[in-house]
Amino acid sequence: MPYWRLSGFYFCYFALLGTWVPYWALYLKSLGFSSEEIGVLSALVMATKIVAPNLWGWMADNYGHRSRIIRYGAFFGIVAFSGVYLRSDFWWLAAVVVAYSFFWNAVLAQFDVVTLSHLAGRYGRYSRIRVWGSIGFIVAVLGVGWWLDTHPIVHLLYLISALLSGIWLASLLVSEKNGNQRGAQTRASLLIILRHPAVLAFFAISFFLQLSHGPYYTFFSIYLEAQDYSKSAIGVLWSLGVIAEVLLFIGMHRVLAAFSLRNIVLWSLGLSCLRWLLIAYFVEYPVVLIFAQCLHAASFGSYHAASIEIIRRSFVGHQGQGMALYSGLSFGLGGAAGAVLSGWAWDLSGVLCFTVAAFAAAVAFTIAWHYLRSPLYEQSAITEHS
Repeated sequence: MPYWRLSGFYFCYFALLGTWVPYWALYLKSLGFSSEEIGVLSALVMATKIVAPNLWGWMADNYGHRSRIIRYGAFFGIVAFSGVYLRSDFWWLAAVVVAYSFFWNAVLAQFDVVTLSHLAGRYGRYSRIRVWGSIGFIVAVLGVGWWLDTHPIVHLLYLISALLSGIWLASLLVSEKNGNQRGAQTRASLLIILRHPAVLAFFAISFFLQLSHGPYYTFFSIYLEAQDYSKSAIGVLWSLGVIAEVLLFIGMHRVLAAFSLRNIVLWSLGLSCLRWLLIAYFVEYPVVLIFAQCLHAASFGSYHAASIEIIRRSFVGHQGQGMALYSGLSFGLGGAAGAVLSGWAWDLSGVLCFTVAAFAAAVAFTIAWHYLRSPLYEQSAITEHS
């Protein structure tokens, strides 16, 4: 198994995310955009996840060449993002963001399938590879925060370009283990999978959970800046959440072996609701905020690990499209809806936005409690030796 080559891709990909998510809104704010415009520009990145991963996942499952698709996506992401150096008006940036994210968002879901192809029989080890993405996020969010404290915010664009190049180079170093295989089952079998009530519930849960992250991913840095936190302090708080995620991923194979997927999902959603309430009402208390950030291990880490296993079990023969649907309906549709809604409401009250986020997580919990029921999800999450 090419552990370090797989891990290197995740490191670069999530280092870019750690550069983009905390600081992109601050860059847009420096250009004079309103809260609503910032929400829309942030939502566009997520909205392309609705279409791009599904289109590219369908191509990969039906025609093969998954590794080539990943490389093309990474390369054209670099080309499209270079448009930010030409102009900075709203509509131009909107076009650039749509083009860049259409390619960038296509690669992760397919790379997850490549990773699973190298883990046959040892799926609990996915989190040990994925943990390097979390480490990359931490390195980026701390390093970029420190850098931007003493350098102009425009340097953010140079750092993003460099990391996009790193993703492309990393994509050249690894291929799918079993070569260019087409999906073993017919399209009709995919429709049967999608009609299963537990699968529909899973996608609805993922949508509402990611919608609840809208105020966090779009305005958390601005929220903290308004409370007089420095950019480096903002970077530390972002990184704390991902450090907790790293620690969880290191031992996640044991959690998956000890608890059912359904129970992991329920605990993840309940703790997500608590996290947003703490951020809403106790942002001025650093100790409480530190604890809330540590709950990122639940609101993202444990839920994502359980989701990968749900998709692996449910979408036999269609894992590329299963990953793409998960990405599109959660990070794409849910994330875009959360960003747009928080952009509309942010000027009214940041506290209100995070309270609504807690409500969205509670909706996800309710759906999971009533409808996430299947023999595949109610047994120990992994049974094979890992």
